[in-house]
Amino acid sequence: MEGEIMNLMKVWLSVVVSLCYCYWIRKLIPAGTIRLFLFLPIVFLFIVLPLSLSSVHLCGTTGFFVAWLGNFKLLLLAFDKGPLSSDAFISLPRFVAVACLPIKIQKNPPRSTTIQCSSAQNGKTPHPDSSKRSGFDTNPSSIKPNSVTKQNLSGVSSKKAGGTPLLGYALKGIAVAILVKIYDYSESINPNVLMCMYCFHIYFMLEIILAVVAAAAKAMLGMELEPQFKNPLLSTSLQDFWGRRWNLMVTSILRPTVYEPTMKAALKVVGPTWAPLPAVMGTFVVSGLMHELILFYLGRSEPTFRMTCFFLLHGMCLMVEIALKRALTGRWRLPRFLSGPLTVVFFMATCFSLFLPEFIRCRIDVRAFEEYAALGHLLTPLSSSLSAIFHNKS
Repeated sequence: MEGEIMNLMKVWLSVVVSLCYCYWIRKLIPAGTIRLFLFLPIVFLFIVLPLSLSSVHLCGTTGFFVAWLGNFKLLLLAFDKGPLSSDAFISLPRFVAVACLPIKIQKNPPRSTTIQCSSAQNGKTPHPDSSKRSGFDTNPSSIKPNSVTKQNLSGVSSKKAGGTPLLGYALKGIAVAILVKIYDYSESINPNVLMCMYCFHIYFMLEIILAVVAAAAKAMLGMELEPQFKNPLLSTSLQDFWGRRWNLMVTSILRPTVYEPTMKAALKVVGPTWAPLPAVMGTFVVSGLMHELILFYLGRSEPTFRMTCFFLLHGMCLMVEIALKRALTGRWRLPRFLSGPLTVVFFMATCFSLFLPEFIRCRIDVRAFEEYAALGHLLTPLSSSLSAIFHNKS
């Protein structure tokens, strides 16, 4: 465990030093091929660095943050695009945080702060719809002229009424702890029930990890950040799930790197009506390949591309959904009480058959359980010491 912590520190020190280099390259070299060429060694380094780690949680998190999100942000920056190019006077700490963490600075906070922030930074007010319509929202006509204003007002009021989201994260943390304990009896649990537990475990853990990182970054940067999840279990369609609710940091980085360039190329071939379809499919292909890379980091076994098939299937189904919505606009729509459960059931069923079996094949679940056990052994003496201290004081 101590050796793994040392490796983690070396990896992240290398990441920070590399991003400092990229920060100064950004200032000295104009956007274009030369800047891209100077970034490529860092991109390669970021792909290799996660291989220095063996822990499922540490390696998976580092691979996701650095090899996927970090590299995509650097590739966009090479051509003066993406989140790292939005502020010409960005400070070094903020540059490093945005580059290597799954965060996105909120460009459209409540109206009272928007004018102050925009005038202080660049004298411009961002388009009110620029940060809201991330993901694969390919039906602009469905957004009413005053919908953005209503969404912003409702968002402000919901924050005031709903209070802190800490309770939700605490409940998810408790749920993960309960699931880990239940896994001790996994041999007696129905495989389908176990798969369902894995689904919720991955979702809860991912949301908790991203929330903790976002909270730390928010405290350090002093800026409002975009949400990372928006209740994916309430999705009413695949478009709603992938584009507006699930892991929005990935959505926000795949859009400028894959979706928009593919759509721009497709416009010349199939026209504006159907150009979103190949753009959506291309995005899911890239997402599938990046998930295969993360799986390789975790399992270090030969890829079967079964996980890629999961994303290809969802990409094709989303293409069909978009086509049907365009063909049936204003005439017929599945009721929400039906579309919601159907979406969740379809997602879970495809996870059972294509996504989760890869985790089991690579024994990622077994290794994760071993890490939980090791963490428990480390925390047991600490908890005993704390209880003894409180007992003596009482």
